[in-house]
Amino acid sequence: MLHAPNTDEPALPLPLAADLQDHLMMASNDLERLQRLLADTCDALMLRFHGAVSQLGGEGRAAVDTGALDSVRLLLGEAVTALQFQDMASQLIAHTHQRLRNCADQLAREAFGADGDGEAVIAPPPLRPNPVTQDEMDAGSVELF
Repeated sequence: MLHAPNTDEPALPLPLAADLQDHLMMASNDLERLQRLLADTCDALMLRFHGAVSQLGGEGRAAVDTGALDSVRLLLGEAVTALQFQDMASQLIAHTHQRLRNCADQLAREAFGADGDGEAVIAPPPLRPNPVTQDEMDAGSVELF
């Protein structure tokens, strides 16, 4: 258990530890909601992406102006970049959620100890310090993953 230096007193009073754990769990829940919002936005983007592709490539379509076709290709490339952003953001959210959960679980175990069911189970921490090394998005070649 976490103790203040040279004493048997807990380093954090139990009400403070409970509040801190609640805040960590609320932040984790907020990240889950953000993840769902990003996923919904990604789904809508994919629908529009496929709609544009079908409009351009549908059988029986009249010839499309080359300038308009280039413009649509650019827009579709930007849509793919947005999908890549969503993927990176989702990885960061999942990583942060896992880290917050681990902190909240450790805090609960240290502050409250074992209960009638035994020691608390602690969610494992993330294996890597950062799941995404890229920190900006630039236009360029598109790599689907």
